[in-house]
Amino acid sequence: MFLKKPIDRKDRSNCRMLASLLLAGSALAAPPVAAQSAGTAEAEPAPVDGTIVVTGSLIARPDLKVASPVQIIGQEEIQLKQVNSAEELLRDLPSVRPSLGSAVNNLGDGSSRVDLRGLGSNRTLVLLDGRRVVPFNFDGVVDLNSIPLALIDRVDVMTGGASSAYGADAVAGVVNFITKQNFSGLDLSANYRIAERGDAAQYRADLVVGTNFADDRGNIVLGLGYQKRDALEMTKREVGAFPLSVVTGQYFGAFASVPTILSFPTNAMLGLGASNVGSVYDPSLGAFRAGTVGDTYNFHKDTYFQTPLERYNAYAAGHYALADGIEVYASAMFSRVETRIQLAPGGLFGPALQLPLNNPYLTETARGQLCNAYGISTTSCAAAAAAPGGIGSPGYREVTILPNRRLVETGKRAQQIDTTQYQILAGIRGDVTESLKFDVSAQYGETNQDQLLDNWGSFSRVQQGLRAFRNASNVATCADAANGCVPLNLFGPEGSITSDQAAFINLDSLNRRLVSQAVVAGRLTGDLFGLASPFAATPVSFAIGAEYRKLTSSRDTDAPSQIAGEILGVGGQITPDRGQYSAKEIFGEFNIPLIEDKPFFHSLTAEAGIRYSDYTSTGASTTWKAGGTWEPHEGFKLRGMYQVAVRSPNISELFQSRVHSLGSLAVDPCQTSRLPSAASNPGLAALCVYTGAPASTIGAIPAPPTNQISVTTSGNRDLDVERANTLTLGAVLTPRFLPRFALTIDYFRVKVKDAITQPAAGDVLNGCYSTTLNPSQTANIYCDLIDRNPVTGGLFDLSGASDGVVLTYSNLGRIETAGVDFGLSYRLPLQDLGLGGEAGTLGVSINGTWLDYYHFQANGNSINRDCTGYYSVNCANPRPEWKWVSRLTYSNGPFTGSLLWTHLSSVRLEPFRASAKQPLSAPQPGGPDPDTVFDGFEKIGAYDYFDLSLAFEASERATLTLTVDNLFDKKPPLVSNGVGGTAFNSGNTFPTVYDVLGRVYAIGARLKF
Repeated sequence: MFLKKPIDRKDRSNCRMLASLLLAGSALAAPPVAAQSAGTAEAEPAPVDGTIVVTGSLIARPDLKVASPVQIIGQEEIQLKQVNSAEELLRDLPSVRPSLGSAVNNLGDGSSRVDLRGLGSNRTLVLLDGRRVVPFNFDGVVDLNSIPLALIDRVDVMTGGASSAYGADAVAGVVNFITKQNFSGLDLSANYRIAERGDAAQYRADLVVGTNFADDRGNIVLGLGYQKRDALEMTKREVGAFPLSVVTGQYFGAFASVPTILSFPTNAMLGLGASNVGSVYDPSLGAFRAGTVGDTYNFHKDTYFQTPLERYNAYAAGHYALADGIEVYASAMFSRVETRIQLAPGGLFGPALQLPLNNPYLTETARGQLCNAYGISTTSCAAAAAAPGGIGSPGYREVTILPNRRLVETGKRAQQIDTTQYQILAGIRGDVTESLKFDVSAQYGETNQDQLLDNWGSFSRVQQGLRAFRNASNVATCADAANGCVPLNLFGPEGSITSDQAAFINLDSLNRRLVSQAVVAGRLTGDLFGLASPFAATPVSFAIGAEYRKLTSSRDTDAPSQIAGEILGVGGQITPDRGQYSAKEIFGEFNIPLIEDKPFFHSLTAEAGIRYSDYTSTGASTTWKAGGTWEPHEGFKLRGMYQVAVRSPNISELFQSRVHSLGSLAVDPCQTSRLPSAASNPGLAALCVYTGAPASTIGAIPAPPTNQISVTTSGNRDLDVERANTLTLGAVLTPRFLPRFALTIDYFRVKVKDAITQPAAGDVLNGCYSTTLNPSQTANIYCDLIDRNPVTGGLFDLSGASDGVVLTYSNLGRIETAGVDFGLSYRLPLQDLGLGGEAGTLGVSINGTWLDYYHFQANGNSINRDCTGYYSVNCANPRPEWKWVSRLTYSNGPFTGSLLWTHLSSVRLEPFRASAKQPLSAPQPGGPDPDTVFDGFEKIGAYDYFDLSLAFEASERATLTLTVDNLFDKKPPLVSNGVGGTAFNSGNTFPTVYDVLGRVYAIGARLKF
């Protein structure tokens, strides 16, 4: 069965997540992600026993002492990269897959996210000092823009899964931002970034001030930050100058253009000959003519490669020792992020409108063409043209048109997204005994977001403005004068819509979203009463605790949002939403040294953990882990961990009302090129009609415009938890004969069963129309999830009259991935080579991932696709088989020079049919057939980027850093917009994977007092 619970296909709504004003703190619950001291602001973090810190290395690794792989981004790396957001800091890690960020404009929401292993941002848990951060949206995802970057001392990234330690959401792993502790002094920093072409500028300034008080019994620190990022339009780069056809490799824009392009709801056309563009109204002729590619609109104009952003951050933390062994602590975090997503001007994207034949802007020739197309006699046509008023007047007659008209006169279409977040925390910790410690805390946080749609246009007012006529004084007049109606002229060149007309049809809409999170937690940690193995001196250590969490969300929408199709270009309804759940959890962890300092057993340690959760939404579940480390002799270690992770569905997956939006699809099985007539494939034609296409449209169903279709998504309250089995096996080499050298290799495998997923639109279409999965070509449950445009028969409909492809969450998915992480670091004082004590130090590091496979299957009948080494509509972003980053650093006294090399292996367009590496159960739906794709778009070769950083300590208090990103100005690949998912494949490339800015210079200064 495809769905656990059927949904009412006629209960349409358009989900929109917006919000405003949110502030508050984070709470403590689980043990820290890495056993390492956080260090101080004045110096590099002090290494823990067994930790190797290589000066100038890309990533210092404290995971040499733990069973699960943990990578650390240290303070030196943070300073050398000069990033302006936490998302940019994580982007180069091989284990991180590009997600929403500054390079995502269309379908973006202003947030920056992290996605470990490509399992989804909702399966990656983001922590601040080991505590949860209030989510940004209903998916439970944290916006990295809220992280106070100036106060971050290091970042720990654990990729082995951590649900037993932190609860749900940590299926793929944890990203833990560690702030500076016990800071005393003042730290002022600023940097400026700008592309070599003089655009895409970014500014950042931060202030951190802290002090000890009460004879050093307490400490308080305050951090303030500001960032501004300028927009970059696609047309500012050669790759994004104009949209390209995936088939020809030549220009092909959007049908919504100027002047108006018409298509009709029947096969009766205007007798203008075949055209894959439609019928264009030519103002110079006063008549319709066959459209050409040159009539389409360059929608890359005014669309962003880099979205603008302005951010304010504040963070305060303090602690005070009430007595020996008893300390109270508190923190508060605030952020305000303002961003703007901008698209080409809004317009009419083929909605069904009624055009009166006495419209004052129709020429006699154009009116005659419309009458001929609809079989209206010359006499009736003349009577309709002379009708003295609106509906009901003598001779009055209307025809249905599907206009595609870019409303450039109303201004640029935009979404202004303003997000305010706060989080507060208070707790007490201390010693029960010399070896037993406690920690109890409470936190509360909110995220408020306002989303303003600006210049999107009103469907009802466009229809009202079209119903106009010329009165006795020969003045264009609305048949219905309500709302100050102004007659609308859709039949003219750019500028034919006057400012009065534009003001009348223009529509702004404001929606708001609120997410709140409360956490109360306590834990007890220490030695197990001195209990130790008879073969080890170190006692058994443990942590036990309990946690309560409550997450609530709400969305309020204005009146236009709640009317299906009223906001042009949106479609469907945006209805108010409410949802909440809570969880009660108890957990325990144990670290058991079994053998120490014995032959072949320098150390042998076992590690285990368990967490029991009781969710109000899904009931009880248990997650656990078991693993350990074996060090046969000092300098060589084997480690392994097996974890069973459980993720409960989030609020969006459970409670989201029906959301009408746009999805990606290159080929519709019912479009004209696949079904030229009913006789060519009667079975397919019957299914197309069953799924909503009028019989009269068979043979004339349009292809998805700009590779987009309408999709309707919704939550499912019958969802259960998903379960993931994670295995990591690794080795660590730190030979005594080669000091300052470390080599790590870790195999990982993740299997998510009962995965909470939505099928790809192509999977649903394949289930209905494919003769492989549906050989009898009879209506089935997949066909019931397809609701075609009742006028055109296509899958694109922004009027709200149809649902397109219905994609509902279920527990029928499966995700599997495996590969190998590897890392090497070495620091060599050049005096060891006989070059003298003033020769400086050379450091080298490399961290990479080999991806063996990444399988995704949305349900039992979907394609079990392997996206490794491919990109496509279904695989979305390219997923290279090999990715590594390497840093070579030379330092000598106050000077440091460093070169960062990032490598991405080649990728190809996902194959259309089964292959040995990709055992498809049926031909791939949805994406373009590689046999018809332009040759240059079928493969992206290997990419190598180099970034140069130079740092100079002018004094103990002042440091100057210069950085050049994309040193050799490597251009992004050119692949058109039709080979990947809409959110990530834009500007004819994949801007979240490949750099589109070109060479970028950055200069930064830091003062410490």
